Amino acid sequence: MPIQKVAVIGGSGLLGSKVVASLLDTGFEVTAITRNESSATFPENVTVKRVDITSIDSIKDAVTGQDAVVSTATTMAAGGQKTIIDAVIAARVPRFIPSEFGVPSRQNRDKKLGKLLGAKVQNTDYLIKLAEQHDWFSWTGLSNGLFLDSGLKNPYGFIDIKNRKFRIVDSGNEPYSTSSLAFVGKAVAAILKKPETTANMYLNIAGVTTTQNEVLKIVEQVTEDKFDISYVSGTDLERIGDEKIANGDFSAFGNYLEQFLFADGAGNALKGDENAIGMLGLEEENLEEVIKSVLTDIKQ
Repeated sequence: MPIQKVAVIGGSGLLGSKVVASLLDTGFEVTAITRNESSATFPENVTVKRVDITSIDSIKDAVTGQDAVVSTATTMAAGGQKTIIDAVIAARVPRFIPSEFGVPSRQNRDKKLGKLLGAKVQNTDYLIKLAEQHDWFSWTGLSNGLFLDSGLKNPYGFIDIKNRKFRIVDSGNEPYSTSSLAFVGKAVAAILKKPETTANMYLNIAGVTTTQNEVLKIVEQVTEDKFDISYVSGTDLERIGDEKIANGDFSAFGNYLEQFLFADGAGNALKGDENAIGMLGLEEENLEEVIKSVLTDIKQ
């Protein structure tokens, strides 16, 4: 059956707002599920329901009658999705898209980075089990690599645009996969437009595959300015991450992430048909246009 009514949990966040916008643009009826205490606002054509996000019954009541539920919880909150999943099942919502966005946790579950995403892996294991138990239920996982635009705006990442700083890992020539927030929103809408094709699948997408050196070149061209470049080895990133983990500091995720994406020989960029954008009917993003948009947003 076609999907028409879609509820989005976390629809006011950086990613959630883009998902909501894409769903509306594609013709879906959208309901935003938000916390009771939230003061978030939404477009007037979005139905808003406020819930106790820790209560299965509260969420169940809010999503009953929906054809699909999309969770856009942040990485740190994604481990709490079991309550949402149980509510979806209790309400007999036929399709669920978990907050599996970002780097692919499932295929990297045995790596140091993947182990920090263990809650996401457990969520997917649970969804696989539920789909086997209920023939009316299906799910789709979606990973998109590094968030392109928000990654460029984050001064604590590998680039600090305002202060013209850029940190290169190893040679800077390792290909990595990345997608803008808006592109991920389009992918979610495309998945729900093809419910049978995408049922019970874990999909990887990349709006573009690039390198740090290519990003640096474009940023310097667009800003007409030179950046202060520093270098770090992938080996050192791993060592720093290990030291942080030993001290209970989970900001190690950032160190492991840069090693995973940028270190020479990492080999984690999507190749060929590993990128599901063809299946979803999406075209690659224009890296330069996304970078220009980011620079406009931060007035650089």
